[in-house]
Amino acid sequence: MSKIDELLKDEKVEWKKLGEVCNIKRGRVISKIYLEERKGEFPVYSSQTRNNGEIGRISTYDFDGEFATWTTDGAYAGTVFYRNGKFSVTNICGLIEPKDNKKLLVKFIVYWLQIEAKKHVKGGSGNPKLMSNVVERIKIPIPSIETQEKIVKTLDKFTNYVTELQARTKQYEYYRDMLLSEEYLNKISAKIEGIRNNGEISFYTLSQVFNTKNGYTPSKSVQEYWNSKDIPWFKMEDIRENGNILSYAKNYVSNSAIKGELFEQNSIILSTSATIGEHALITVPFLANQRFTCFSLKDNYKKEVNIKYAYYYFYIIDKWCSNNIKIGNFPSVDVSILLTQTIPIPDIEIQNKIVEILDRFQSLLADTKGLLPQEIEQRQKQYGYYREKLLSFKR
Repeated sequence: MSKIDELLKDEKVEWKKLGEVCNIKRGRVISKIYLEERKGEFPVYSSQTRNNGEIGRISTYDFDGEFATWTTDGAYAGTVFYRNGKFSVTNICGLIEPKDNKKLLVKFIVYWLQIEAKKHVKGGSGNPKLMSNVVERIKIPIPSIETQEKIVKTLDKFTNYVTELQARTKQYEYYRDMLLSEEYLNKISAKIEGIRNNGEISFYTLSQVFNTKNGYTPSKSVQEYWNSKDIPWFKMEDIRENGNILSYAKNYVSNSAIKGELFEQNSIILSTSATIGEHALITVPFLANQRFTCFSLKDNYKKEVNIKYAYYYFYIIDKWCSNNIKIGNFPSVDVSILLTQTIPIPDIEIQNKIVEILDRFQSLLADTKGLLPQEIEQRQKQYGYYREKLLSFKR
């Protein structure tokens, strides 16, 4: 008999609805202006998963202590976090607190909901939701507090190890941002002889360099649009599952579904609503859903800009988007303001050099992902396995 089987052997478990054993609340509307005017030390969490869901810090807090939070709307609906300390959450987050923490641990709730919550998300790909009234009805097994502590201790070991491994990628992000900084671009330009304009860096707005189009979803009620493999149609799941440089999609549509013209190959898609601040370079002609704005180089910049350089610079644009979310019923970025943001355009030779360096970093990261899946992915699989085993109580 395994240690897990021993741990759970003869364990008496009571099943309760979360609403019976927990206080369940929603966050409040916290606008970008509110964040700006009340800057401080206490984190504000929203629907995104980047940066642990933190979108800013303010001088006050709404909650203090241990809580589980979950995302109520959008692509991340049903994503569950552990929170501890002083913080606030926006209106697209829910918050769970045990009524009696001597009988039910917050971390036990978190680990259970990381398995269970996604099963209760409604709304499909349109606008997924997991509202408070649904969460209240989710049943949770409640073993003894001693068993909960042992389960939490075991699962904490896995999550801490994975977190430590993932921190290595932060180094790559640091060097990438440094290489794309004005200071570094000027420094490298000064070292290369024979480039035009004495190596000066020009700054252009995104609207000067790119044509933009909004993505869209062809009507699901017209079957012929979806019974074809003509055109790849990208959505957020493609980035999540297949990375940030894409040539094929999970979903395809027919030529008859196209409104106007296809989006050009070697264009960048950037998520500007719902899930904010993620992008990908698409290397084939394509379409994308309405969560994305598509950026295609204008003809007069196609020889001036290496699209791979622009792709790398869009990681900085991602951060700008994440920090400039219009928070309301449906999170979005004001694209008219986004298009006023600038991109440094050094000589094409400099761009090519930057791309060469970052491609090397990327391949090192990919090599690490031969370890990070042998480590991170393998550990995540182990974690998932043990979490399922440790939380597999009979109903």
